[in-house]
Amino acid sequence: MKFDVYGVGNALVDKEFEVDDSFFQDHDIEKGLMTLVSHEQQQQLLEILTEKYGIKKRAGGGSAANTLYALSQFGGNAFLSCKVANDETGDFYLNELGDQSIQTNSKSQRDDGTTGRCLVMISPDAERTMHTYLGVSETVSDQEIDFNAVKTSEFVYIEGYLVTSPSAKSAVINLKKFAEENQIKTAMTFSDPAMVEYFLDSVNDVLGSGVDLLFCNEKEAMLWAGTDNFEQACEKMKSKAKQFAITRGAKGALLFDGNNYINIEPHTVKAVDTNGAGDMFAGAFLYAITQGKDFETAGKLASLASATVVANFGPRLESNYHREIATEIIS
Repeated sequence: MKFDVYGVGNALVDKEFEVDDSFFQDHDIEKGLMTLVSHEQQQQLLEILTEKYGIKKRAGGGSAANTLYALSQFGGNAFLSCKVANDETGDFYLNELGDQSIQTNSKSQRDDGTTGRCLVMISPDAERTMHTYLGVSETVSDQEIDFNAVKTSEFVYIEGYLVTSPSAKSAVINLKKFAEENQIKTAMTFSDPAMVEYFLDSVNDVLGSGVDLLFCNEKEAMLWAGTDNFEQACEKMKSKAKQFAITRGAKGALLFDGNNYINIEPHTVKAVDTNGAGDMFAGAFLYAITQGKDFETAGKLASLASATVVANFGPRLESNYHREIATEIIS
């Protein structure tokens, strides 16, 4: 079978909570970033959040998985390499991939242990702050990569969060090399400002000589480039990405198609939850370009899709939303 996108990422189940801004100060939590925590730390925070606010939503998560879920719901074919444990959370995660619309490495992924979990705290401004326990995802390695599936894919997609694990980082560097040797296009997302702020060397190790397509947001672009000037960050990005897409929140997005910059207008919505916005943008964008659409069309689809997801709770949308979004943009 041919795949539009082969992705690799951390398998996480999200538990979402609506919190007050004071909660971050009271518990010494850095707002707007993903922080890795131990199982004990996460369990302690989960108990506090559940008692104080009550859980708002439980959903399948993980950056690459969210992206491939969106792509598959638009109608694309996807393969996801990840690692889940033989536990109820792992069962829930696999069910959330959506009626087997995403193929996965089922032979090598079920280990004893704990499936990764992410506590997502949504503040009144709709910003997402995450505390993540990776569980068995921390040991993602070459064993989880299905190179036969890679060979039949148009794109390989790498999630930036993987750079925090030595074995996962090594695996995606090998995956990227294999893709390049087999003329398969490479795409990467920075995933979170914390990755480029605290793991910059590892991010650059994975980038290597560069990728065909890079996704990030404005803050991540400037952190990566070491500048507070957006235009300078974009120019520097050209040295590592043949093409890129930078989301800019309420300002829309800026694309570079290899020759020209393309501004994508934002869609004004009442944001309630920004969790998954960048993942949705990448999923819709990758769907459009693997179906032969141009960069501008892909950007318009991705912009509307990410605006729709931030207007709803959770990192993913129901199937009917994808059809409506595609009909509006792609005639």
